[in-house]
Amino acid sequence: MTSRGVGARRGLGRDFGKLWTAAAFSNLADGVGRTAVPLIAATLTRDPLLISLLGALAFVPWLVFGLPAGMIVDRFDRRYVMAVANALRGLAAVGLALLTAFGRLDITALLMGAIVFGLGETLFDNATNAVIPGVVSRDQLDRANGRIQAAQITIDNFVATPIGGLLYAVALALPLWVGAAGYLVPIVLAVLLPVAAARSTGVPPAASGRAAPSARDAVIFLWRHRYLRAMVAFTAVIGSALSFAQAVTVLYFLEEQSVQPAAFGFVTAGIGVGALAGSLIASPLVRRFGRGPVMLGANLVCAGGLGLTAVAPGVWSAMASYAVFALAVAIWNVPWGALRQQIVPGVLFGRVLGIIRMLTWGLFPIATVLGGWVSRIDLRLPFAIAAAVVLVATLAAAPLLISGTRKAGADLPGRAQG
Repeated sequence: MTSRGVGARRGLGRDFGKLWTAAAFSNLADGVGRTAVPLIAATLTRDPLLISLLGALAFVPWLVFGLPAGMIVDRFDRRYVMAVANALRGLAAVGLALLTAFGRLDITALLMGAIVFGLGETLFDNATNAVIPGVVSRDQLDRANGRIQAAQITIDNFVATPIGGLLYAVALALPLWVGAAGYLVPIVLAVLLPVAAARSTGVPPAASGRAAPSARDAVIFLWRHRYLRAMVAFTAVIGSALSFAQAVTVLYFLEEQSVQPAAFGFVTAGIGVGALAGSLIASPLVRRFGRGPVMLGANLVCAGGLGLTAVAPGVWSAMASYAVFALAVAIWNVPWGALRQQIVPGVLFGRVLGIIRMLTWGLFPIATVLGGWVSRIDLRLPFAIAAAVVLVATLAAAPLLISGTRKAGADLPGRAQG
């Protein structure tokens, strides 16, 4: 019996359950805020460029803080990093709620809040990704990543966003208060994770007689790893195209598809059906076809979904086509996350992930603002342009995704990188 088959049937364990629950509650708070903040912004301005700027600023911390966040995750207890990150986001939500309650909220405060939420996200997401290899075995990485992503999608789209829309309809500040409360539970659960989750795996520097790895070591590792370096470039292109397309999603549905603000959460819940399905089927697809073919197919489907969204005649067809590319993105995220955890040494993981996010997510603010600018011409145009970019980039990268992944020893979850 192969180790892969054993891993597919063996439970992920109680420690992973704690991590999963912490991520779930954090995503609940994120989802409520992610729904409410654009809706609140739409009451302050209808300028697509300003709305896109709100989304762009959420990614700016990955550009300026991605590497420092990775260094913090590698250097300090990852459990407490997760706790501090959620405390930071909780305080930001309380601040925005107070401003809203006293009628002092403006677009500037929302933009500043988006930056703070982004700072917390760089720490929490980086730490969560780094903790996973410490609580599950190597052959369980794809399944563990799929479970984490399924929780994120389920909570964000089927619980948080409908609730966020309804709470927004009751009172502007209410979803912000609920979001702030949602960050409390992950703080407790994070510190209850085992000691194995606190630090990177591998031999401690003191025992090996070598100095602790530095940011320079992480940069050198990434630069010399030709496959990973190429994948980062490809991911940057695809991610930027998606950010460009989704810059003013809220206006696309509110104005182009005539959705009422209180119902926006239900629209995103419908879209979430596709994303949830993608996160659930990704691991079985990887076991059957391998990571490379799955990543290739996911990006081709993504291009099709973007194109259909650009020409969708009504809200139901728009939801369905949007759900298609959400499904594709969810499928891609599982093997992409697992192969990084597999081939990057544990002692460098936080720093390398920080660099990767800095180089990829750091471009998203620029792409998002450009998408908002293009949306001034037509709210559908960014989806059409993004569809073309994703299709061309995927076809060009097909050898990298198929043969490159196999040659790098990252095609199957049970195969280690030498």
